[in-house]
Amino acid sequence: MSRPSPQLQPLLSVRHLKVYFRPRGIWARRRGWIHAVDDLHLDLRAGETLGIVGESGCGKSSLARALIGLQAPTSGSIRYAGRELAGLSKKEWRPLRRELQMVFQDPLASLDPRMTIGQIVAEPLRELCPEIPAEEHPRQVAAMLQRVGLSPDIVDRLPQEFSGGQAQRIGIARALIVRPKVLICDEAVSALDVSVRAQIVNLLVELRQEYGLTLIFIAHDLAIVRYLCDRVVVMYLGKVMEQAGADDLFGTPRHPYSRALMAAAPIGAAGQPPAPVEDKDKKKKRKTLSGDMPSPEHPPMGCVFHTRCPLMESACTASVPSLRRVGPEHYAACHFVAAPDQAQPRR
Repeated sequence: MSRPSPQLQPLLSVRHLKVYFRPRGIWARRRGWIHAVDDLHLDLRAGETLGIVGESGCGKSSLARALIGLQAPTSGSIRYAGRELAGLSKKEWRPLRRELQMVFQDPLASLDPRMTIGQIVAEPLRELCPEIPAEEHPRQVAAMLQRVGLSPDIVDRLPQEFSGGQAQRIGIARALIVRPKVLICDEAVSALDVSVRAQIVNLLVELRQEYGLTLIFIAHDLAIVRYLCDRVVVMYLGKVMEQAGADDLFGTPRHPYSRALMAAAPIGAAGQPPAPVEDKDKKKKRKTLSGDMPSPEHPPMGCVFHTRCPLMESACTASVPSLRRVGPEHYAACHFVAAPDQAQPRR
């Protein structure tokens, strides 16, 4: 993948973002706040694809919903093209909907079952592009459906008549019909079969180049993230553990959590498929993290990863590690990592 050159001013900048909410249920008032996103920082550069990875429950989707204005941040700053998004009303968000669009995890659930495909794809045009005449909508809808690999003849059919992969193409067409600058893909391929998943990823690659899109790609499939993304952010319990260029992160992960993710993934740290197994004696099991992720209602003190970290020492419970530079364009939030020229062997 081509790597965009560093930008002095990021297109999207997030600082000290917190997204807390109450759990649902009859006893919700007696329980604590869920720390879905907790003091998170990230930058998105124009033209790049930023991957966001982490275990289920780490806050990836809550972050996406906050960036797109579907979830109000508890505190912090989200700046897009120099404009503050946190705290905007629905009316103030409306003109920005053309700039930032989202593709959701469940393709069928994200499509209104009572609307035809033509109505679904044309809805953003009706709501967000008043300057485009209504008689022009069918032509643009047909062209966009064809661009994502679907026949324009499906405009009168309903979403439930389509497979998951086809429904996701419809969702992509709906998002791109208004020509957004930023497209957020929230686990957009995780619910699809492996072969269909590859088709959708390749489609996103083509659309990114054709439309000059800036992408945020949220996923747990590390092989796809390495193939598609320019930079990667690793999240755990609402916090950034590590962020770096894709090649650096997968080649030399510095944070213990990142290394554990790579070791547990089928691709391994170098991005290669697992070696073939000749017999049971030579079979190598993938490493997995010990224990479960703590509850986001009661995150651990200090480093949130210390309850599962093989490097845990007293400093890990005493203070929260800052996200520090450990290499060119490479940052990690760990007390025991440093820039390569500053690293000292631990005793």
